[in-house]
Amino acid sequence: MPNFLNVQPSPSALVQSLRDIGYSMESAIADVIDNSITAESKNIHVNFAWNNENPWIAVVDDGYGMTPAELTDAMRLGSRNPLEDRSDEDLGRFGLGLKTASFSQCRQLTLISKKNGMLACREWDLDLIEENPDRGWRLRVLEGPEILQDKYIVDLLPLIHRSGTIVLLRKLDRYDELEKKLNSLVERTRIHLELVFHRFLSPRKGKKKINISLNNGPLTAFNPFNLSHAATQELPEQSIHVDGQSVNVQPYVLPHYNKISRDEYQKYSCAGGYLQNQGFYVYRNRRLIIKGTWFRLIKKEELTKLIRVQVDIPNSLDHLWKIDVKKSHASPPETIRNELKLIIDRIAASGKKVYRQKGKKLASSVKVPGWTRTAAEGKIIYEINREHPLITQFQSDLSEEKQQAFKDLIFMFESSFPTELFYSDVAKKPEDLCKPEFNEEQISALLDSFITQMINSGIPETEIAERLTSIDPFAAYPEEIEKLLQQKGILNE
Repeated sequence: MPNFLNVQPSPSALVQSLRDIGYSMESAIADVIDNSITAESKNIHVNFAWNNENPWIAVVDDGYGMTPAELTDAMRLGSRNPLEDRSDEDLGRFGLGLKTASFSQCRQLTLISKKNGMLACREWDLDLIEENPDRGWRLRVLEGPEILQDKYIVDLLPLIHRSGTIVLLRKLDRYDELEKKLNSLVERTRIHLELVFHRFLSPRKGKKKINISLNNGPLTAFNPFNLSHAATQELPEQSIHVDGQSVNVQPYVLPHYNKISRDEYQKYSCAGGYLQNQGFYVYRNRRLIIKGTWFRLIKKEELTKLIRVQVDIPNSLDHLWKIDVKKSHASPPETIRNELKLIIDRIAASGKKVYRQKGKKLASSVKVPGWTRTAAEGKIIYEINREHPLITQFQSDLSEEKQQAFKDLIFMFESSFPTELFYSDVAKKPEDLCKPEFNEEQISALLDSFITQMINSGIPETEIAERLTSIDPFAAYPEEIEKLLQQKGILNE
């Protein structure tokens, strides 16, 4: 008959390993908030304080709270089997998130909860575990008087009202004497939470709204698909069925930068820019898990950088998507990958069309452009418009010998157009591209020349203003041209 040994893991060694599982500050706070949402909280408060080089973090909610027994179980590492059936709205999985997320940031985790009028408190202190490793997993129990003697807890208790939970992180040993670092992390956390929980902060019809504040400032939902803008394209929703469950896929094409203000375009570029943030945005129960990836199904290209695809998966498919403990990584199974590849192929053309159609619209808005675009035999050539009034007028005043020299000069400029450099700039940040602008003195002198030419050609003064607004470069300065024409008496005020 085989013999067995009951080999318990070393508490201090295991906890130290769990501390380095890979959480960032913002992902750790998001993981703690998941528990508050699962507890059906309506209001969640996240507070940071430097506290004279003794920083602390608290996440407080008004959810249904926990009894003393439930609180003890919640502090147990691996309190739930990830294969267990759960509520459709449950954001947890492993029964590790609260503990691993907290330990990644602190050495003392205090959990206070109120339910049915009963207040309970449990505390992990890693210093006590390391000091007495032979005494095992000692979870501290704080009773009523002890709870009320802790000034930090007392200050936070009014936030939970009838029921709720306080997650208090102290002994933030990784932020000692780095107040500026902590403050910058607070801002990064705000940005992260506004994105990850945007569908809770600003839910669609039929879903409950959750209020989340950071240091008493309410968070504002950041929807990465910019649905409020009229130029955002919402492509047909598609579904993938696997194991009796549905994965819903909703593609969007964000507005071209010429259809949106510079500030708004910059806002939705997000950290890393549009090129890096294109791709799938995977949500599990409306909570963002992973963003800006094509799962290596295609490369990220300039012409597809405005495509973002919302993918909704239920928590019942966690095992197929390989959701990790931090809930910051997901990988679709092969059957879903194949379906996603087909969807990409169908939507990619819509993202590219935004750029291709934009060129046609710009060309049609100016009747006499400074440049012409010719497409023939698979090649595209840009040439200076030799029929432009400025060109024809200047050329007519030259001798035949100089006219040929002028034509050669134009051809030299055309043939030396910096095609590769221009393409590189468009690919990197097209919104930063601009053309030289005329000052008022330059455009006024140019305008005098045009007006003289038009009058000499027999064009009525009543038609001059309309014609000028369709000719480069005047078409780019409608307000300035109107003002100058009024000053010159060509146009009535």
